[in-house]
Amino acid sequence: MAKKCDMCGRGATKGASRSHSKIKTLKRQNINLQSRSVEGVAVKLCTSCLRTINKPKRVKAKRKPALAAAKE
Repeated sequence: MAKKCDMCGRGATKGASRSHSKIKTLKRQNINLQSRSVEGVAVKLCTSCLRTINKPKRVKAKRKPALAAAKE
């Protein structure tokens, strides 16, 4: 199984540990995957996608008329 988010496709990244003598040791930084059921389907999601799913849908507010048009 791949360690990738099923929603955004984000995966692991590479980072480097540096010792006191500045020797670089590459390491793998995995993402925080969580198994969840979304609409009855089991998926693996990263935590940033989970937060995005839980947000309420935005409703566009009506814009106020411009000040220049209101003065005329």
